[in-house]
Amino acid sequence: MAMRSTLARATALSRAMDTTRPSTRYFSDGKGKVLSEEERAAENVYIQRMEREKMEKLKKKAEKEKAQKEKENAENKTDGTQ
Repeated sequence: MAMRSTLARATALSRAMDTTRPSTRYFSDGKGKVLSEEERAAENVYIQRMEREKMEKLKKKAEKEKAQKEKENAENKTDGTQ
């Protein structure tokens, strides 16, 4: 019984040490290129930033078009009443 508990503690200790060791995991990007965790994280941040900038540009464009339509509608209403 004492042997089992010692073995269990040794296994738990080795598992705990495994989690504290810096390990590098590698992922495939689907094109055969292998990326480390850091590279993949950096790539994800870059992609998210580019998507955010693209959405902001589209939002500004939509707001600009909306303002232009409202301006045209206001001009048409004032032209129609005179």
